[in-house]
Amino acid sequence: MSGLSLNWKRLSKLIDKGNGASKGSSKGSVSKKTNRKSAKRGTVSPVPSSTIEKTLIRTVSALEYALWTQETQITVDKLELDTKRSLKIAAHVSDERKKDIGKYIAIDCEFVGIGHEGKESALARVSIVNFYGHILLDKFVKPREKVTDWRTWVSGVTPKHMVDAITFQEAQRLTSELLQNRILVGHAVHHDLESLYLSHPRSKIRDTSRFKPFRAISKGRTPSLKNLSLHFLKLDIQSASHSSVEDARATMLLFRLYRKDFEKMYK
Repeated sequence: MSGLSLNWKRLSKLIDKGNGASKGSSKGSVSKKTNRKSAKRGTVSPVPSSTIEKTLIRTVSALEYALWTQETQITVDKLELDTKRSLKIAAHVSDERKKDIGKYIAIDCEFVGIGHEGKESALARVSIVNFYGHILLDKFVKPREKVTDWRTWVSGVTPKHMVDAITFQEAQRLTSELLQNRILVGHAVHHDLESLYLSHPRSKIRDTSRFKPFRAISKGRTPSLKNLSLHFLKLDIQSASHSSVEDARATMLLFRLYRKDFEKMYK
């Protein structure tokens, strides 16, 4: 009986040790799991903004779509200028370079009437886009003279736009800075420059109103931007009031269609 009791005590000690070891190992494994979870939590970081940007999709006009998605030389057959379709662009980080000012910029301005019966014109909005149609400048401008005709049906400008409008001097300064060492694209661009009291070297101007292939559709006369867009881009612009951003983009797209021919004139 005493031998059985002694054996039982020894067995009990072994069982206790085994339980202790299993408990210890159990705690250790829990600790490891906890550490793994903690480690995982530690490696979790916010989604980079670049990843978010890649998923952004924006609806754009046909003009903006063509300018933004096409590289280098554009041809008519590559364009998808369907104003009835809803065109979408996915924003990618790699597209950030398309927002740079670049070598080429296009300008267009809107005017209001001043003086007797509003027959004279004064600058009321200036818009400048880059090679890809990205807006570099788009500001309403406070005329220095009293406005006698807002010409809203054409210009799209109303008195409300003057609340946040910049001064003429500011518009002149901002435009002048963008013009430095760049090639300026425009339609009858001398009107825009004169309205800002600015000048630009002729060798650095690409005027779509003076391009011979464009003038051919109006029998040598100065063609309207609307007619050029309809004829060469198959796109109807200025259907309502004008948008200087839209007009600047249309001018840039027309230039890009015939850029090689334009540049030959200046070699």
